[in-house]
Amino acid sequence: MEEKKSNPIKAILYVSVWVIIWGTLGSFIDYPLYKNKIYLEGSIFQYLTFSITAIIAIISAKFFYKKFEL
Repeated sequence: MEEKKSNPIKAILYVSVWVIIWGTLGSFIDYPLYKNKIYLEGSIFQYLTFSITAIIAIISAKFFYKKFEL
């Protein structure tokens, strides 16, 4: 069996896209919560919002990485 080589440029672009997705998704969730004064900027809840979306993004990135066969 021939082992497939990973292209580092594709891998870097893939991770970069997922960082953008994570930041965008986290911001879309954070903005209405912040504007409606559900929590304050810099609070533990804002940290949790971005941490939870990061976990979701990491799991999704791992799942789709196998599908894309980069």
